Amino acid sequence: MGSTGIQSLHPEEHVFRSRYPPVQIPSDLTLPDFVLQNAELYSEKVAFVDAATGKGYTYAEVARDIRRFAKALRSIGLRKGCVVVVVLPNVIEYAIIALGIMSAGGVFSGANPASHASEIKKQVESAEAKLIITDASTYKKVNDLGLSVIVVGEEERIEGTMKWDELLEAADRASSGSNNEMVQQSDLCALPFSSGTTGLSKGVMLTHRNIVANLCSSLFSVGPEMIGQVTILGLIPFYHIYGLTGICCATIRNKGKVVVMPKYELRAFMDALITHEVTFAPIVPPIILGLVKNPIVDEFDLTKLKLRSIMTAAAPLAPEILNEFEKKFPGIVVQEAYGMTEHSCITISHGDPSKGHGIAKRNSVGFILPNLEVKFVDPETGRSLPKNTPGEICVRSQCVMKGYYKNEHETALTIDKDGWLHTGDVGYIDDDGDVFVVDRIKELIKYKGFQAA
Repeated sequence: MGSTGIQSLHPEEHVFRSRYPPVQIPSDLTLPDFVLQNAELYSEKVAFVDAATGKGYTYAEVARDIRRFAKALRSIGLRKGCVVVVVLPNVIEYAIIALGIMSAGGVFSGANPASHASEIKKQVESAEAKLIITDASTYKKVNDLGLSVIVVGEEERIEGTMKWDELLEAADRASSGSNNEMVQQSDLCALPFSSGTTGLSKGVMLTHRNIVANLCSSLFSVGPEMIGQVTILGLIPFYHIYGLTGICCATIRNKGKVVVMPKYELRAFMDALITHEVTFAPIVPPIILGLVKNPIVDEFDLTKLKLRSIMTAAAPLAPEILNEFEKKFPGIVVQEAYGMTEHSCITISHGDPSKGHGIAKRNSVGFILPNLEVKFVDPETGRSLPKNTPGEICVRSQCVMKGYYKNEHETALTIDKDGWLHTGDVGYIDDDGDVFVVDRIKELIKYKGFQAA
């Protein structure tokens, strides 16, 4: 199922591929090893910094603490394939925790700390988790789930829990032990929860290879001159696959810096952009609306912004807001992207115009990334459609999830026998290879006179 794809025997099959050549995917590296490649060359460079306090981690500290945490987890009995649920806001330790779990052979599953305790319980039980990592303020939501809990933060020890920093220190004293099970690229590394195409939350099984392949495709346009140069805003939640893959992993891979913000507040947001000289900010449309409409923005000297581009995903951006944004912030490129958890993050994106990887048209979500195949299918007949004809977006690549955890029925509804992931989104591709997402499939079916399920 490589980048060449399997040509259908039906002559009318319309399969679209990237206009860019395939990219190599290393076949033997786990996700932590892949993103940490060459970290020693950037050992003194800051990798993560807290937007408010300025506390940070260098690349040397990130690499060291991922190793220490993996060792600590193994020493307390975490076995390969065990799921660890992380219930934390965006903190500077987040990527170290997630990648440490994966290095130990465990499976990272992020949960929203703002969720109701019953929602977190449901995720912990569905994932059959063996361990929970949280902070003091969220501990009360997980303290009665009958699992061991590691607490991150400066606070006093909570009785019956383990402290993250003490575990790291204990790992330094522990012998390497014999339970170092080899972690393969085909092993699961993440189990994010997604409502998928049908509404009920399900665990999405992602392997090391899924996410490594996604990073190879989505970062294909990053040239050597960009390595170590990007400062990205870490505001999108890290428990979400885009936060983990598109922000944390992509930035570590490219040796940039993540400016970490646990929650959105417009003044703090503007302050972080200016103080930390953020160059790239992935944000959601409501924030763009605030930047355009809210008078608080005018309290700041916008000439001090170093922002070169913003990326918006998750919801379409109204054209009039885009126009106003471009008037107010000339020179900042607005990119829209498209991705889904089941495809380990970004599926379609915008490239780097300086390399001829053109920025796609307005309101397009971009072009098909290297190594990916895309088709647009008529939901009633199952036939693939030609250019400029809206249909359900289907994707096939090495980034497609292994399936939904313990849910073969839903998996079979989402990934067909030929390996195509049916996204539930409706879109089309134009003559230039730019993709537009226009609707959800349920809406399309309603529109055609059928009632959606």
